[in-house]
Amino acid sequence: MGANSNASSEESFVKLPTIKFTKLFINGEFVDSVSGKTFETIDPRTGEVITRVAEGDKEDVDLAVKAARAAFDHGTWPRLPGVERRRIMMKFADLIDEHAEELAKLDTVDAGKLFSMGIAIDVPQAAQTFRYYAGAADKIHGNVLKMSTELQAYTLLEPVGVVGHIIPWNFPCGMLSFKVAPSLAAGCTMVIKPAEQTPLSALYLAHLAQLAGVPDGVINVVNGFGETAGAAVSYHMDIDKVSFTGSTDVGRLVMQAAAKSNLKSVSLELGGKSPLVIFDDADVDKAADLALLGILFNKGETCVASSRVLVQEGIHDELVKKLKEKAKYWTVGDPFDPNVRQGPQVCRQQFERVLTYIEHGKREGATLLTGGKPVGNKGYYIEPTVFTDVKDDMMIAKDEIFGPVMSVMKFKTIEEAIQRANNTKYGLAAGIITKNIDIANTVSRSIRAGTIWINCYLAPDNDAPFGGYKMSGFGKDMGMEGLHKYMHTKSVVTPIYNSPWL
Repeated sequence: MGANSNASSEESFVKLPTIKFTKLFINGEFVDSVSGKTFETIDPRTGEVITRVAEGDKEDVDLAVKAARAAFDHGTWPRLPGVERRRIMMKFADLIDEHAEELAKLDTVDAGKLFSMGIAIDVPQAAQTFRYYAGAADKIHGNVLKMSTELQAYTLLEPVGVVGHIIPWNFPCGMLSFKVAPSLAAGCTMVIKPAEQTPLSALYLAHLAQLAGVPDGVINVVNGFGETAGAAVSYHMDIDKVSFTGSTDVGRLVMQAAAKSNLKSVSLELGGKSPLVIFDDADVDKAADLALLGILFNKGETCVASSRVLVQEGIHDELVKKLKEKAKYWTVGDPFDPNVRQGPQVCRQQFERVLTYIEHGKREGATLLTGGKPVGNKGYYIEPTVFTDVKDDMMIAKDEIFGPVMSVMKFKTIEEAIQRANNTKYGLAAGIITKNIDIANTVSRSIRAGTIWINCYLAPDNDAPFGGYKMSGFGKDMGMEGLHKYMHTKSVVTPIYNSPWL
């Protein structure tokens, strides 16, 4: 089992943040909800209340959309030269860097994320995402078209309008930047619905956007629950597009709402059950490290977690032995502790869900190699858990658990590995570990997934489009595809007369 460094809030390793923003952010102001209702946001390290935040509902979403619509139809943001949007977004990125410690603390206390990772990776990468798309803001252009008759034509790329962003709880700062940065660069205005478990950093980022000079009404944040505020965003007749990251089940509801309302365009980044395929020629020690990183990073709360580890039979037993040895040193505890590698699950519901799946694995006949139990008597901590002898039809091999639970499975041939890797309703990501370039090429082209990592894992980049196949959704974040999904392409055609050529 993982080493235990469980600690209470009173013993925290850093000074906890002062919660400055708890209201809704609409049209440049922090305001109470129309109903006056609030809800608790919980510290997963202890299960204790951090603070209460304003609870938005349909009426609040209506106000936020009204502000965003006015800012789009009549405001300056979509009409600014791209170079001006770039300047403001660069300032926004600089402010994120300046406030990195506070943002990282908020995501640690609200989501149980490692503070060391937040301040070193999550928040700086969020700032860099804003810089990346700021650099694109003044390079948005269409094409001149060669027509077949006496016509001349060109295309324009125009912002799609008011966007509803529904943000997940596993990477609050990072996922917000994935969505907000490209839509800002495109000239859109927006309503952001952060996850009810993790609203604090979104509110702080709205404050920083205002300081950077983003005009009132361009960014609005409505805290609230999915079935109320999230549904209001998805159904709203004056929202032109919804970008959602979350579970496949909720993604279906978002699509249904879009279809039943104004047929707004939708992009969905949904669940995953990603395979990590390890071949006989792999370095076993490095493969074990990658396998553990792939499933235990962010306590398994990542959509691309390598929850299915397919190991070729020649090294299977040796790899299993390595996994058991290394898992013992994966320290679980207070995410503010710099020596800890795994914090608590985000909330009690998720904590109980993961433990339920562990019990399913035991009942279905998988072998519990290590872990499988809660850690400590306070907070939502779970030991790094590894099952072996897992069959493809077991629940732990089929369902997205979203926790620190690995399923190890043995295979013989390349063909079997490909078939079993694809034996899932999801298709978000996959990993391949081999020294053979022919195997790497064949398998990477055969697995039906949006991202394939070869001899690495969890290696995203702003330049690399990210999104899924099958029931992992559609539409890409990151890269230029992440920008263009927030734009319409318009063709403009005029006749030409007496031209010497077409």
